[in-house]
Amino acid sequence: MGSFVRTDLALELKEELVNEDISDGVSIKNKKYHRGNVQETIIDILDDRGAGLLGRPVGRYVTIESKFLVQEDESIHEPIVKLLNRHLTEMVGEAKKITVIGLGNRAVTPDALGPMVVDNLYITRHLLKEGIVSNVRELSALSPGVMAQTGIDTQAIIDALVKEISPDVVIVIDALAAREPSRLGCTLQLCDTGISPGSGVNNNRKMLNRDTLGVKVIAVGVPTVISMPAIVGKCVEGLFKALIDCKKNEVNLTLDDDEKVAITKSVLDEELSTMFVTPKDIDESVKRMSYTISEAINRFFEL
Repeated sequence: MGSFVRTDLALELKEELVNEDISDGVSIKNKKYHRGNVQETIIDILDDRGAGLLGRPVGRYVTIESKFLVQEDESIHEPIVKLLNRHLTEMVGEAKKITVIGLGNRAVTPDALGPMVVDNLYITRHLLKEGIVSNVRELSALSPGVMAQTGIDTQAIIDALVKEISPDVVIVIDALAAREPSRLGCTLQLCDTGISPGSGVNNNRKMLNRDTLGVKVIAVGVPTVISMPAIVGKCVEGLFKALIDCKKNEVNLTLDDDEKVAITKSVLDEELSTMFVTPKDIDESVKRMSYTISEAINRFFEL
């Protein structure tokens, strides 16, 4: 449904292009793990054409999904940690000095993923400087809060930090927005192109990427919210499908994307169209996913 329904997931942007040939400019690989319970999708945007089709910069976008992540199934935790760590290892490369930035507001549960990941990290920078540990990578971390708390643009805070401590790579953790309710709290996305904080909820800040910070930026996120237009759009599609099934295909009720958007807009007033919704168990989901991400990062520093 185009830009009317926001999403941070490259996978969902790709799914919108079902009627387009994206093979020239975009490479897509799918693989399943752990008896088919973990789905991995790797999208490589190869050139400007691919970037134009998906509306994302050239680079790699990895999505890891498992419906069991919304359940308390510890048998899924270890395969996800290993898979996430493997992709992070490939993106980080030989970098020795890593800084993790936990974006978000820890006082707002759906936005607390970044700060909670930072809370669980094994920080080594000060230990290396004091000679307490050796032969491990240097890890520093910061949760800069949000502009409403600090009055300072997040990019300015991170830029000052990067200039002060000169990391080789920055890993940014943030909560994301999705279009599909089934992906909330059970999907991980990581990419090597950086991130625009708050873009999924129409609250764009300055980009965090190599161009703005001067170092490679890897973004890791989990969708925790879905917009009201996305929910209403799903309801509209479901309603028309039910009508078709009811009439046993005696009527033609197919809709193109423009018609779906027009109908969705017609039933949403201005206040509803800017609302975002989160699952009722989001506190457990964010806590669980923060452990998964932090453990995948901590494995860089195991002695």
